[in-house]
Amino acid sequence: MNTTWQILIGNLAIVALVISIWAHIYFRFRLMTDLQTKLAFGAVMGAGTMASMMMSVPLSNGVFIDLRYSLVAISALFGGAPSATLTIPLAVAFRLQMGGAGALDGMISIACVGAVSLTLRVLQKRRKARLADTFILGALVSVTLLATMLVLPAQISAMALQLVGVPAVVLNFGAIIVAGALLLQFEHMALDRDLLTAALTQTPDFQYVKNRDSVFVVVNRNVAEHHHFTSPEAMVGATDFHIATQRRAEVLFAEEQALMRSGEALINKIEPLQQGDKEHWFRTSKVPLRDRDGIVIGLAGVTRDITEERSIERELRANRNMLSHAMSGMSDGFAMYDPKGDLVYANPQYAHLFPLSGVVRVAGFNIRDILRKAVETQERRSFPAEIDEEWIETAARDLHRDKDEEIDLYDGRWLSLRTRMTADGMALVVVSDVTAMKQAEHSLRAVADRMKSLAETDGLTGIVNRRAFDEALALALARSVRERTPLSLLMIDVDRFKAYNDTYGHLAGDECLKAVTDCLRKAARRDTDIVARFGGEEFVVLMPEADEADACRVAEQFRDALHALNLPHTGSEFGRVTASAGIAVKQSRARATTPAEFMQHADEALYDAKRNGRDRISIWESPASARTANG
Repeated sequence: MNTTWQILIGNLAIVALVISIWAHIYFRFRLMTDLQTKLAFGAVMGAGTMASMMMSVPLSNGVFIDLRYSLVAISALFGGAPSATLTIPLAVAFRLQMGGAGALDGMISIACVGAVSLTLRVLQKRRKARLADTFILGALVSVTLLATMLVLPAQISAMALQLVGVPAVVLNFGAIIVAGALLLQFEHMALDRDLLTAALTQTPDFQYVKNRDSVFVVVNRNVAEHHHFTSPEAMVGATDFHIATQRRAEVLFAEEQALMRSGEALINKIEPLQQGDKEHWFRTSKVPLRDRDGIVIGLAGVTRDITEERSIERELRANRNMLSHAMSGMSDGFAMYDPKGDLVYANPQYAHLFPLSGVVRVAGFNIRDILRKAVETQERRSFPAEIDEEWIETAARDLHRDKDEEIDLYDGRWLSLRTRMTADGMALVVVSDVTAMKQAEHSLRAVADRMKSLAETDGLTGIVNRRAFDEALALALARSVRERTPLSLLMIDVDRFKAYNDTYGHLAGDECLKAVTDCLRKAARRDTDIVARFGGEEFVVLMPEADEADACRVAEQFRDALHALNLPHTGSEFGRVTASAGIAVKQSRARATTPAEFMQHADEALYDAKRNGRDRISIWESPASARTANG
């Protein structure tokens, strides 16, 4: 092998090294934008072209032969215009710095190769490059190089061109194929890694990987957030001694070390953990991780919070026990089916509870016969509109599993069916008439709804009472902060109401409060507005998603309506019943405030209206100044 081939093959190694370097540093750029990544790719390819030119084959008249064109072409094909705008200028500038008679021709060749590669990139219509594209690119670059060698003067005059032309074209072609294949393989590996990272990071469970010393090396976002780390990366290097009590950390460490020594997985370990004043339940599985030689090098774990699941299980267990206790004094139906679905035993109550299909609910009949009879007579009201043999077969198979269900019959009765499987595959069915319980449940629910309504309603005016209003205010404030919407609160007080009661009596005072309530209802007409009696002669109106203008409009409409009633009040300086109003407004982007602070703002505005002569509307702005609107 002559020196030219040796140098160019060494140059090929430079190309492979540059691609390898990019593969290693790529993940440093994975958090950057697509444009930033392409610019970085262009910079690396540009540096590669300079390295290639440093190991070029020099000819006598200042012409240099190397593999710079392969990296220029790869940069344009995989990085597009952003990448090429860095690679091509770097390559051109370095070739200019090298000088020689062929400097201008070399720069023209670089530009031509770049233009050809960018043209192929455009023809791809933004799709990802494929291996076939690298072969096409290699052929186009080879043709371009041969054309420049035949056309450009400096290269034509090179005496040794015939010695290096073929190696340069062949190895540039090979370098493009090698570099393209490596990049495609790397992109495929990067995609797989991104998929695995996304799956690990975004799963709802707590997932983590530890090394042989029980140190966290990978955690997903849930684990990091649960332990108050800013990111999963910030938790890498921590141990259980950083996130748990000393005692629990010691127990976990000993457990994991034993697992890795034995190589046996820990599956579905359920344990309670006290977090603050609440007990949480977790299900954990841990498996040892082995290298290619079978040596345990760490473990992978997944933990799931099953607190809600346990709570539901306890509730179901409690309900089942209560139901069993209630049925102990009833005459229940009992049946036993074998694994094939044949009824092998049934007591008389079982057939009696199903009057339309009872004739086949005796020993010797199959569950399929029973289902067909029930469908034929429309014994259940919950049957689907269309039933075929496939539905019958599916329902028959459903018999052989533990389940509790309730069915409603054609005559309005409700039956409870409890099915339990035995060790030998028998299905035991207990049927109870729970019609009375269903009716009682509906009645209790109706009573509960009625009691809830009474507990939230003011007895005199029929509007929301103070207790219900406090709950609504807290929810409305939280929603206003969360959704960044405005919230307005009106506090209204009937002027000189004590004097009204003293003059006209308490019964008349009650009628006056009802009239004020009607005026408020007419003014606050939105479905979301809440009118409540705050206490005595004080009322409040809560207006979600309402700004200051909306609140002022409602307040003015209320005053106008009250003025229109013209209720006589000799104890008032106005000679009629009037009211003062204070308005507090939380702007959409205002800081969070507490219900007590918000109420205090409205109360201060109301006090300001009273102080300035009553029968007024005052808007809270600050402790120093308040803007008053008179009507």
